[in-house]
Amino acid sequence: MSALTQEEAKGLIQEVLELYPEAARNDRAQHLAVNEPGGEESGSCIVSNRKSLPGVMTARGCAYAGSKGVVWGPIKDMIHISHGPVGCGQYSRAGRRNYYVGFTGVNTFGTMNFTSDFQEKDIVFGGDKKLARMIDEIDGLFPLNKGVTVQSECPVGLIGDDIESVARKSSESLGKPVVPVRCEGFRGVSQSLGHHIANDTIRDWILDKEAKVEGGPYDVAIIGDYNIGGDAWSSRILLEEMGLRVVSQWSGDGTLAELRRCSSVKLNLLHCYRSMNYISRHMEAKYGIPWMEYNFFGPSKIAKSLRAIAAHFDDTIKEGAERVIAKYEPMIQAIIGKYRPRLEGKRVMLYVGGLRPRHVVGAYEDLGMEVVGTGYEFAHNDDYDRTMKVVNEATLIYDDVTAVEMERFAERIRPDLIGAGIKEKYVFQKMGIPFRQMHSWDYSGPYHGYDGFAIFARDMDMAVNSPVWSQLKPPWK
Repeated sequence: MSALTQEEAKGLIQEVLELYPEAARNDRAQHLAVNEPGGEESGSCIVSNRKSLPGVMTARGCAYAGSKGVVWGPIKDMIHISHGPVGCGQYSRAGRRNYYVGFTGVNTFGTMNFTSDFQEKDIVFGGDKKLARMIDEIDGLFPLNKGVTVQSECPVGLIGDDIESVARKSSESLGKPVVPVRCEGFRGVSQSLGHHIANDTIRDWILDKEAKVEGGPYDVAIIGDYNIGGDAWSSRILLEEMGLRVVSQWSGDGTLAELRRCSSVKLNLLHCYRSMNYISRHMEAKYGIPWMEYNFFGPSKIAKSLRAIAAHFDDTIKEGAERVIAKYEPMIQAIIGKYRPRLEGKRVMLYVGGLRPRHVVGAYEDLGMEVVGTGYEFAHNDDYDRTMKVVNEATLIYDDVTAVEMERFAERIRPDLIGAGIKEKYVFQKMGIPFRQMHSWDYSGPYHGYDGFAIFARDMDMAVNSPVWSQLKPPWK
């Protein structure tokens, strides 16, 4: 089936909205739109960063997930305490495949679960003293840790534990940073506020306490790459091949020392805009460090980003960028020559978080595929402003899409592939639709960089063209 026209896409939205009672229909109508390139900004046609509709399934996470699971958690040489009941810490432990180099339990701690394990007495009497004892015990057991963060869970905000006071006293006694993060899960409407809160604590407890040092002329920082399946490593290879020096990479495979070195770089390279634009803007205002968003998904966007990055530097780096692009061109042509004939014209629906609903569009297009629907779990309107510029006319745009909406859109559009999260994966596979888990690359990766594109193309082909789908009967049949 071909892609929908503008009128058909708008009609599909109205058809899906009819499933709701009037109040819910009016609410959800604000979160669904059809792309009109050259039109007004997204703020006039789609609403985002609002509370999810009660009674329907949402794929969102909480503020704790945004801080502990995304921004702070991958800093590998710090210990991140989940302050509250054991469940949140255990659920968030080692869930995102943030690859790192080190010896777990010795000098790196990313896949370990540190929790204050709240019991009933802690709710009644408070957990401050327990937290202070825990921090002391941790430092004795793991003396090579470089610092501690306290990631507060919902009960901590409800009972009013003074984690800031504990952090200050513990930091003084240990001689290491202890960072209190007020990321109680109930705050805000999604994990997005957790990103912002975590950025603010990096600003207040780490960066603004460091003296600015001078770095080299080609020093850069990779910010907001969480090294899912090794993504940051494949990106770093390209930057260093073109002549830049990556002195800070966080938070995937990142360290506290790399956080501190950020004030010395000449350019901050921001991969995940939604989670790290706050700290990038702060460093621009305070230290005068420019920042730019880049995209290393697919050869078209990689080349464009390399040239845009090089434009901030001299001819040496510009020549280096062209050299890197030329070096990988034969490999890319071989990949496209192999997989594009097998994927040409295939239609994709996306529903992910962070940057992927727009950043991966170019990679699919490089393979001849078309993104016919895309949306975010926790975007703000500036995310949609960026998205509407990179997708085709009549592309469905959906914010915090509900389970019933996503299923009805899939039944009507009949995509050849859906890229979303683990909550959606098995529903659509049982419907007979090929699926890739685009939060953590379905246990594959990396997908960034030229080397990552080879893996991306293989995985998409493997999903779409697997013979297993012929054995399943989709609902429309």
